[in-house]
Amino acid sequence: MTGGCQCGAVRYAVRVAEHHAGLCHCSMCKRASGGFAAALVQVDPADVQWSGEPARYRSSPVAERLFCRTCGSPLAWVALAGDDMDLMLGSFDDPSAFRPVAHGGAERILEPWLDTSSLPRHRTQDIASTVARWQAAGQKVPE
Repeated sequence: MTGGCQCGAVRYAVRVAEHHAGLCHCSMCKRASGGFAAALVQVDPADVQWSGEPARYRSSPVAERLFCRTCGSPLAWVALAGDDMDLMLGSFDDPSAFRPVAHGGAERILEPWLDTSSLPRHRTQDIASTVARWQAAGQKVPE
């Protein structure tokens, strides 16, 4: 499978054994991802081949975060021991095959954000202000 950052400066190819993903709710993952949780795919670090060098930030005494130094996209969590890596689900080119199988950091779950199935859904191309901004930039609305 392949993935990378938003600007394309950092790309990866990875062999994925299982299409399992998880949500981590710990405060560090929330801050690093900017979300209510981090959606992660555990991989063997030896199975990842990078094109472009990700920047590294030592986020704790046990791990570092990989990201693109150009666009800031979060890419991975890596154990300092080098034996464990989680790639950010949203960094995969096509994350649709993955299914969530577990919650980590469960003591910090924001329960109202887990089941949002009753909320209204708006397609990007139906949000007038977003469409207007893209048209003013001379572009089509991205998917």
